[in-house]
Amino acid sequence: MERILALDIGHVRVGVAVSDPLGFFAQGIGVLSAAGDWLDEISALVEKYAVRTLLIGLPVRTDGSTGPEAKWILSTVELLRALFPDQKLELWDERFTTTIAERIMIEGNVSREKRRHSRDKVAAAIILQGYLDNRRRLQGG
Repeated sequence: MERILALDIGHVRVGVAVSDPLGFFAQGIGVLSAAGDWLDEISALVEKYAVRTLLIGLPVRTDGSTGPEAKWILSTVELLRALFPDQKLELWDERFTTTIAERIMIEGNVSREKRRHSRDKVAAAIILQGYLDNRRRLQGG
């Protein structure tokens, strides 16, 4: 089975999660600086995990429309398509994932400082787990 790398792309940080080889579970693996060489770091992760699919969180508005943030993500997706022509790129609705990630960490008694540093990778894992669960549901399993 293929591994999937999920990205929660923001202007400051990029949360990263990867699926297990069987495609059942998502695991947050890091937070990259959006100001740094995050594309090089993604390239290294694609190679390390033999990733076939990049899953990008798309910030859709609550009414389902796309705003400026979603348009910015779509332009970033075009850059990713050019850099990773051998990988499949998919978009996934990421509405409320950062809020859900924050709540999960608060309920787990994670300190404010640790939440700040982990929020984006937890959000990426939530995006990926939602995608994996939906894919299994559609496949009847």
